[in-house]
Amino acid sequence: MPETTLAPAPAIAPPDFRPIEQMPLRTIVADMLRRNIITGKLRPGTVLVETALAEQMNVSRAPIREAIQILEKDGLVETVAYKGKRVKPLTAREVAETYSLREAFEIFAVRRIIESGTDASALWTHCRAMDDAAEKGDREALTAADEAFHRTLIRLSDHDLLLTLWNGLYLRIHQIMALRNVAQPNLHDIAANHPPIVRALEARDMPEGVGLIAQHTRRLANFDPASIAELNV
Repeated sequence: MPETTLAPAPAIAPPDFRPIEQMPLRTIVADMLRRNIITGKLRPGTVLVETALAEQMNVSRAPIREAIQILEKDGLVETVAYKGKRVKPLTAREVAETYSLREAFEIFAVRRIIESGTDASALWTHCRAMDDAAEKGDREALTAADEAFHRTLIRLSDHDLLLTLWNGLYLRIHQIMALRNVAQPNLHDIAANHPPIVRALEARDMPEGVGLIAQHTRRLANFDPASIAELNV
């Protein structure tokens, strides 16, 4: 009887045991608080009581105190004499200045994208996400997609210093967007503002692209900064 030759067993990949990232508790708490601030769930002016937060998060007061110190460095929390810590209120001037600087950044980004012929198709992902969020009435998801659209616009400009400056504004921009979206009842209108910008970029139409992004940011600024500041607690 002929001898049967067995094929060699296939090589088995070694187990993939990646290190589990252990984050300090203060970092986890700071991330939770930061997310609630920039999404507008913790309104500007809200007093942050350590004992109440510790009870809600089921942690001791120490990581709460350390997390609040991190947020003070972020510029999201401030200390008020005899009152303690609170989410830093927004002023009408701060809202107006944030949006005027954002407009300058985004016009610069649009110019670079069109001049370099950069593929802007990545922006459609965020447009679709905004449409989906608007359809579901999900303001938080729409704000996240809105911010992602504009961050991607900045990233596509391929300018490291611009991206660094944008990141410095990111927390306030996201917070203002969230508060604005609370006051703007029609989410479909917010979502609809973005596709024309992408089409202008893809058409390499400089006057149209610059005009649309300027109009977009000015429309938000004309939303009345004082009305957003009035959302302070």
